[in-house]
Amino acid sequence: MADKLSAVKGMNDILPPDSARWEALEASVRDVMRLHAYRNIRTPIVEPTALFIRGLGEVTDIVEKEMYSFEDRLNGEQLTLRPESTAGVVRAVVEHNMLYEGPKRLYYMGPMFRHERPQRGRYRQFHQIGAEALGFGGPEVDAELILLACALWRAIGLRDVRLELNSLGQPPERLQHRAALIAYFEQHTDHLDEDAKRRLHSNPLRILDSKNPAMKALNDAAPKLLDFLGSESLAHFNAVKAILDANGVAYTINPRLVRGMDYYNLTVFEFITEQLGSQGTVCGGGRYDYLIEQIGGKPAPAVGWALGVERVLELLREQGAQSSEVVPDVYAIVAQTDFLPQVLPVLQQLRAMGVSVQMHAPADSAAGMGSMKSQFKKADSSGASFALIFGADELALGQVTVKSLRDGQGAQRSEILADISHWGHSLQSPL
Repeated sequence: MADKLSAVKGMNDILPPDSARWEALEASVRDVMRLHAYRNIRTPIVEPTALFIRGLGEVTDIVEKEMYSFEDRLNGEQLTLRPESTAGVVRAVVEHNMLYEGPKRLYYMGPMFRHERPQRGRYRQFHQIGAEALGFGGPEVDAELILLACALWRAIGLRDVRLELNSLGQPPERLQHRAALIAYFEQHTDHLDEDAKRRLHSNPLRILDSKNPAMKALNDAAPKLLDFLGSESLAHFNAVKAILDANGVAYTINPRLVRGMDYYNLTVFEFITEQLGSQGTVCGGGRYDYLIEQIGGKPAPAVGWALGVERVLELLREQGAQSSEVVPDVYAIVAQTDFLPQVLPVLQQLRAMGVSVQMHAPADSAAGMGSMKSQFKKADSSGASFALIFGADELALGQVTVKSLRDGQGAQRSEILADISHWGHSLQSPL
């Protein structure tokens, strides 16, 4: 016997019935995106490595430590499994000149890849859902995206996530803040960890994003970027807050919120929970007005967010959300294999009417369909509301017996197969 193969560490199978929870979330996302006029975009899983170095920033944890990068052995091209999707969406928008006819509202769903230590809510292959509004420069679209996320939380029944806001201002303001940060941290070099020392002069803002608890007090006392913002940046930030206030969206200002990528400016935000341990960020994003130009397009503003699917589903489970397991409406019990040519057209007709049908099929076809008793056990365990019994007597009369499996009484009735259009819809569960 060949050695048993297993999935790569940190890359997980999604199996039934758990996959039904994914499908339910994805369906809710599509509904909410449609209501907000966001259209779906799908980009490749593999992109040029240079896209992420240029887009995310060379001195970031993702680029330095976490990307799955490799050389194409056919042509030597440097490629990377996407660690996030914003850069790929922007690359597609630029490549296909999508902003020629005006701004675009887009959303995506799919797997991302980062080489990090697998833990609860954080995996090497993980999945994100994101929304991007490209070509819009006003604070109302920043607020629209936050409200879009809030609408999604309501649609899926997610509770107890708090919103944190900050503004990163514009590049000149960040340069002033950068100089103040370097001067501050240079006075406390004895308290810096190795990552902070390495980034002190290359990207000191990333020090504020440190996950090292020993750095927290030092970072809390560091100069705040909000104190360096000019009148235009402050006006943009205040306009976002005013729209959220008008819509009853609660938030807190977190002056240490910088996000993990270098492409952000002005508004940044995160939705956070306390119920998933250290992996508390459920959704995050912000404005990235310079990324389109960095990737080779004409200058255009943009803003977006991404949520972690695994974290959202884990949080829903923690909050006791009901299972989304899919069960059939009907389980077909067939007395003999000889009856299948007569039975299968009936089942197909029911499916065409929108009735979910599971047909009994034995593990060993040589053993026939199995006893009626064993088939009834399978029908009951399937969760179906009804059993359709195709026995010799029923089929001889052109009929089928419909037996209720969930009313506690086991009521049953006979129906004429030729009249299926009249009674078939009664087997369909309400949505």
